[in-house]
Amino acid sequence: RVGIMLPNCPQYIVASFAILRLGALVVNINPIYTARELLNVATDSGARILITLDRLAPLALEIRTKSAIEHVVVTSLAEYSAEAAAPPRRDHTLTLADLVATDDDADLPIARIGPDDLAVLQYTGGTTGTPKGAMLTHRNIFANVIQTETWHYRTYHRGEGRYLLVIPYFHIYAFTVGMMCGVWVGGLQVIIPRYDVEQVLAAIRDFKPTYFPAVPTVFVSLLAHPQVKEYGLQLVRTFNSGGAPCPIEVMEEFETRIGRPLNEGYGLSETSPVTHSTPHLAQRKFGSIGLPMPNTDMKIVDVETGRREMPLGEAGELCICGPQVMKGYWNRPDESAAVLRQHDDGRIWFHTGDVATMDEDGYTFIVQRKKDMIIVDGFNVYPSEVEGVLYTHGGVRMVAVIGVPHAYHGEVVKACVVPRDASISAEDLKAYCKQNLAAYKVPVEIELRETLPQSAVGKVLYRVLRDEAAAKT
Repeated sequence: RVGIMLPNCPQYIVASFAILRLGALVVNINPIYTARELLNVATDSGARILITLDRLAPLALEIRTKSAIEHVVVTSLAEYSAEAAAPPRRDHTLTLADLVATDDDADLPIARIGPDDLAVLQYTGGTTGTPKGAMLTHRNIFANVIQTETWHYRTYHRGEGRYLLVIPYFHIYAFTVGMMCGVWVGGLQVIIPRYDVEQVLAAIRDFKPTYFPAVPTVFVSLLAHPQVKEYGLQLVRTFNSGGAPCPIEVMEEFETRIGRPLNEGYGLSETSPVTHSTPHLAQRKFGSIGLPMPNTDMKIVDVETGRREMPLGEAGELCICGPQVMKGYWNRPDESAAVLRQHDDGRIWFHTGDVATMDEDGYTFIVQRKKDMIIVDGFNVYPSEVEGVLYTHGGVRMVAVIGVPHAYHGEVVKACVVPRDASISAEDLKAYCKQNLAAYKVPVEIELRETLPQSAVGKVLYRVLRDEAAAKT
């Protein structure tokens, strides 16, 4: 196992394909991890080599003796910049540049790799709990590349694609949909190491990308930029939102102001990641994650037993069966068995933990994660519904809804809101909710905040909000 702890940079692509060619496993690691978080992943994965930035070398060396890591390989963003510069030498490290320079193809062993051999250990995002290593095979990754590109049929000719990638390669969304798909179609990858709205807009203006996959918070920040319409976003052929649910109001505003469709897809670390999206030539439906990818089966089952298929239009847990579904969780057989279950048809189905519905045309709509559902006096409250109502209020920029314990009701609803301006009050928002929601769904508390906690890829960290709320009780 070889850990890659880098931001988006050419070295990430070089290292990934070298590791896979050798028959080793890529362990994708978030470069903003603390020493504790890095040690957890290094220990769990058993990684023996860690490739990282020169400025992160002290962190890597700090945990090296506590893990199985034998070698720390360093590189720098400057190495592949216009004015290339090697990273400074550090004791007990190797440099990626030296390893590449001394490589001799004739001496490389030929690794015998099968389609069901492991390729990637992808640690889940941890937005709802402790990350687990999803075991993804070569078949999983390759199948998902083909599936994704099939849904992009006729968006551009091979070799003409330009991918603007601000979503990080260490996240499976960018690893597959960005890096791997980009290489497969012979596309140019325009990579931004760290999200900055000005850099993104400048890249759109200067490089005229054909494809821009991102997370909803990126599109929210673009819409908040006062000169967004001056950078040529209308020339981008495909905008794709993934990684987290995109509010319908954001999609509508984006399409109204930018003049281009904002497509929404769905996936998980455990499914390499894409299971659903809307094909380029198909009808689009706001709020839908689209249709299952080619060669992907889905079903919606009851939340209680996970066995009974739900009637059309009724909510239940979304289950997936397809070539992109992981082999299991690394060293976690019990947790693997909990989500990979054999159904009556004899096949293994992945239970996503997401509550969904399907309409008469086969389009899927995510309602909520099972564990995020709030139960007030025995009534189910889906945070996404409350968030959707608050997004229709003109004064809300971002919102996240959680459940907090209550002595009488069991749980009550709390909304964490980033307002557009200081004139918005919690009382105004609560009154607005009362006009649009049943009483038990109305937030008992509305907290106005400057920001919401987010992961490195822009997902709202609901567990952090729940922890903050618990600390106040």
